[in-house]
Amino acid sequence: MTARDRDDGGRARNARPRDASGRPLPHGAVGVERVDEDVVLPPEESLAEAQRLLDGGFPFHAHEVLEGAWKSAPDDERPFWKGLAQLAVGLTHEQRGNARGASSLLRRGAATLAEAPHAAVRHGLDPTALADWAARREAEGDAAGNPALRTAPR
Repeated sequence: MTARDRDDGGRARNARPRDASGRPLPHGAVGVERVDEDVVLPPEESLAEAQRLLDGGFPFHAHEVLEGAWKSAPDDERPFWKGLAQLAVGLTHEQRGNARGASSLLRRGAATLAEAPHAAVRHGLDPTALADWAARREAEGDAAGNPALRTAPR
């Protein structure tokens, strides 16, 4: 039996390399640079890094950054960060060809963002525009026919 990869707290970790969509690759394969699962950045840096990753085609990795912000955020901001993380997971599902998962997470992310519009505004984002983007993206499927939707939300 092989030893399992665990962090200092005993939580399971997956040290396998990953592809751009966050899928594990075989041990020894060359993957993309990973985001530290425990990364916690200040809010402005979290948003900037997540946007950079989304723009670069790495929604799974953007999700990791947003999840770190979500888990460390004050209670009144958690729905905001959780909603953004869910949008990134929706884009990850889309990138992996899982239209059903993408649709579900885009809808869920928009609904979750609606729970904390004050946090979105506080961080310079328009929650209505994000929800509209998610609804249009979800309705378009993989957004192949609509260039305006192929890019990550801003």
